[in-house]
Amino acid sequence: MKRWILSTAVVLALAAHGAADAKTFRFSMPGDINGLDPHLNNESPTNAMKNNLYETLIFRDYELKLHPSLATEWQQTAPTVWRFKLRPGVKFHDGTPFTADDVVFSVARNNHAQSDLATYSSTIAEVKKIDDLTVDIVTNGPDPVLLQNLPAVFIMSKTWSEKNNTAAPVRGIVGNESYANRHVNGTGPFKLAERVPDTRTVLEPNKEWWGKVEHNLTRVELRPIANAATRVAALLSGEIDMMHPVPLQDVPRLKRTAGVKVLEGPELRTIFFGMDQHRDELMDMPGTGKNPFKDKRVRQAFYQAIDINAIQRVVMRGASTPTGIMIAPGIVGFSKEMNERYPFDPEGAKKLLTEAGYPNGFPVTLDCPNDRYVNDEAICQAVVPMLTRIGVQLKLNSQTKSKHFDKIGERQNWNTSFYMLGWTPGSYDAHNMLYNIISMGAGPGSGSNNSGRYNNPRVNDLTARIGVETDQEKRSAMIQEAMKIHKEDFGHIPLHQQALAWAIRDTVVTLPQAPNDALMVRFVKMK
Repeated sequence: MKRWILSTAVVLALAAHGAADAKTFRFSMPGDINGLDPHLNNESPTNAMKNNLYETLIFRDYELKLHPSLATEWQQTAPTVWRFKLRPGVKFHDGTPFTADDVVFSVARNNHAQSDLATYSSTIAEVKKIDDLTVDIVTNGPDPVLLQNLPAVFIMSKTWSEKNNTAAPVRGIVGNESYANRHVNGTGPFKLAERVPDTRTVLEPNKEWWGKVEHNLTRVELRPIANAATRVAALLSGEIDMMHPVPLQDVPRLKRTAGVKVLEGPELRTIFFGMDQHRDELMDMPGTGKNPFKDKRVRQAFYQAIDINAIQRVVMRGASTPTGIMIAPGIVGFSKEMNERYPFDPEGAKKLLTEAGYPNGFPVTLDCPNDRYVNDEAICQAVVPMLTRIGVQLKLNSQTKSKHFDKIGERQNWNTSFYMLGWTPGSYDAHNMLYNIISMGAGPGSGSNNSGRYNNPRVNDLTARIGVETDQEKRSAMIQEAMKIHKEDFGHIPLHQQALAWAIRDTVVTLPQAPNDALMVRFVKMK
């Protein structure tokens, strides 16, 4: 009996010690992730979550530096061929060994017509298996940014995907809830423990992970909280350890709060408006046979009716940088000279509308998210009276990001006339913006997020050539020409780069803030 009591006491002591060592990191953001299929839902918070679970051949850290991941080394063996040596001994979460077959399969899946991330592998013509731990990636021409794109191409298990009838990504079904969107089998440092959409996503460390563990976490919980005041209250009460973004009006208060720290920094995302330039008849003007946005004068009028300085001062409380082009400083191809905005000129805007044949304006709906970007809905609300002033009858349609992106991102019809979007080039190169947002015929997947279908043949041609040009001087000149044409076309209305504002409690020891707004829990340490 004494021996039993003693052994029980030891077990209880060990359990108590284990509980004391438990490190749960709880964080919140306004909306939930959009799913877990590695080749669907190309949205930054969603991709950041997938980065905890899946891996890529090359990893990009919080300083945006590249590191070996599932590939240990690589070299260019011909102008269109790169050879990658794969990491030995890696296993997927279900214990299946990682091999070259999974790379061949995953790149093909990422290039599928239904994929939302095909832009990152669109130049790859073929992946050849040399042996179980060697592949050759063959591009359809010289690709100067291949290595910059590969950190966004996630590797799946071929066996698991085929076994679970998810060998191809599937868009457009209710809730996007394909098997791969609800279940995970990656090689990453964390495993999926629980997924309750719009409520919580729970991760646990992958004890079999091949890499060097730099966190001390035993559990990670994402708890989306839509209401900003509730989210701040959860941080202050200790219900969560971290939140992002911090509502701008709460930054000063949180800075003064003991036990809370605000992390601030520049972000590389550009926020902009897009306009339907494809339909012959605007959806908001049935029976008229007219689409005002096809006229450059109308697009210019909208641009010049928006007082971006007022938005920066009042709505963004100074936490934004107005921009004249579609990429931020820090993105390859950025031009300081071209970044100067056209002047705010509401009277000139009225005149342009009259010249275009719309002296009394016209009706249009502005599609806007209310839980994705910093003060997104407030920005759209501020724009309503600005455009009303020049005669536009603007209806605001604000909704949660999942519904917003479903509406503006359905490539079969792009169900929007006027919309807000934000974009950080995943390769940190201007070609990514040109290829995804500003072109429509530059190659497979070109214009995948060009919901207004801006389409200029010269820009399309330049974008295609930029994608294969290795002479940096020639490449830079083509980027500047393409950006200049787009700016003078008023193809989109660039607004600003928002500033990052995250908040953590003193329960967090280490949490690096990345300029792409990606939370990398693999580097988080708790007290």
